[in-house]
Amino acid sequence: MPIKREKQLNGSAVEVETAFYAALNRADLDALMALWADDEEIVCVHPGGTRLIGHAAIRASWSKILEHGGLHIMPSQLHETHNLMSSVHTVVEGATAASGEPAHLVATNVYVKTPRGWRIVLHHVSVAPGPAPADTSTQVLH
Repeated sequence: MPIKREKQLNGSAVEVETAFYAALNRADLDALMALWADDEEIVCVHPGGTRLIGHAAIRASWSKILEHGGLHIMPSQLHETHNLMSSVHTVVEGATAASGEPAHLVATNVYVKTPRGWRIVLHHVSVAPGPAPADTSTQVLH
């Protein structure tokens, strides 16, 4: 298993994002935290929550969220802006509300390229109003 995890950690920002949501869905706190940058200036904002800074605060929050199991979040509609050292992703997170109804959230995930590969430095999620937005992405051929 460590070989697979290392492969995921050294991938592209998109691969790290995929590993992030996979870890959330299976409630794997260690795998989730391994995807964050080593820097103590990392930031996480959960829906309706306060800004959390640093590994200890972020780990504690995810531990509490995941204590009852995975979240079953499906990211879609990736919009990516990147350069050689950073990548900013916005996604629509499909989830299930406490009432059992489908819900959607909007997330911004920021990645930086470190000596250990791409790592998360910011995860910020907000509850999105209204119905889930339609996928308006178009394919552009160059």
